[in-house]
Amino acid sequence: MSGKVVTFRNGRVFDGERLHDGHVARFEDGQLAALIPEADAPYTEDAVDLGGDILSAGYVDLQVNGGGGVMLNDDPSVETLKRMVDAHRNLGVAAILPTLITDTREVTAAAIAAAIEATQRGLAGVAGLHLEGPHLSLARKGAHDPALIRPMEPEDFDNLLAAARALPALMVTVAPESVSEAQVAALSRAGVIVSIGHTNADFETCQRYAAAGARVATHLFNAMSQLGSREPGLVGAALANGALSAGLIADAIHVHPATMRAAWASKAGPGRIFLVSDAMAVAGSDLSEFRLGGRMIRRNAGRLTLEDGTLAGADLDLTTAVRNLVGLVGVGLEDALRAAITVPAALIRRKTVAGQVLGDMIRIAPDLSACRPAI
Repeated sequence: MSGKVVTFRNGRVFDGERLHDGHVARFEDGQLAALIPEADAPYTEDAVDLGGDILSAGYVDLQVNGGGGVMLNDDPSVETLKRMVDAHRNLGVAAILPTLITDTREVTAAAIAAAIEATQRGLAGVAGLHLEGPHLSLARKGAHDPALIRPMEPEDFDNLLAAARALPALMVTVAPESVSEAQVAALSRAGVIVSIGHTNADFETCQRYAAAGARVATHLFNAMSQLGSREPGLVGAALANGALSAGLIADAIHVHPATMRAAWASKAGPGRIFLVSDAMAVAGSDLSEFRLGGRMIRRNAGRLTLEDGTLAGADLDLTTAVRNLVGLVGVGLEDALRAAITVPAALIRRKTVAGQVLGDMIRIAPDLSACRPAI
């Protein structure tokens, strides 16, 4: 893109915070140079006509287990990461945290090594790594293999510290049942984004872990202690504690729209709710089934389930999640776009939202029915 000027007109522009109507977006050398009122902008025949589409930075998805027919767990390699990135790029995602579901120490080490190599090579779209397990609670295992869930041992802890030094972003989902407050505090000081999830921990315990350094709750309402009249659980802690952000699978299957509406209205700041796809191998493909650790997962009517009916990830793209927030939950479009882009980008300290890199830009249909790369 060096030396090139690209302009977009006849659409709306989302700058990471606000939607601008009637503006021309001018990019120079691949970076957003100016937003100019259309009436003041010189007309150029080679300007890209958005046809009413929304021009925006691409989505940032912090929970991506697979895509393009592959799962990170099955082959934790740079080749798998590239295939996942390509599949999600076609769904409008500029950056992902490839996510490893609970696995062996050897597979975990391979995933860390692949993510490090990918980021060192500059593989566009790989923003780091998310390790969802294995240090979870058996009581809230969800689709995770119970035989692989275990407490965090010194070797695991040391491996995470080393990974945090080598990766631009490392998120780990842990349960208080398997990880100590001291471990969470040390990981947080080392720059690890600690997320509480897959846990039956009570409200007070979750508050203590947030005070120790946990910053996120993994897929709010799912695989966690629920909000009750006398015990608020992790749901209550995530909503009440301003230090905690929370990922949300907004497919109207994992969480009912009315529940999402109540959570959105009650979430304390500055921690925010952000959208995740929790995508599996089927993302960006026409697969009807796949295997995770030898267990069959079937795709049917927007659901991914194990043979016993347990939800196993989501069949969701973030454009659909944004549309559901707006249409089913009543969230404003700017807020919904922030939840898919700006909030998760800030959590992993990603700067491209503010920088608006042309190669990361997407076009979103006005009715939120689809999106595609802007160029």
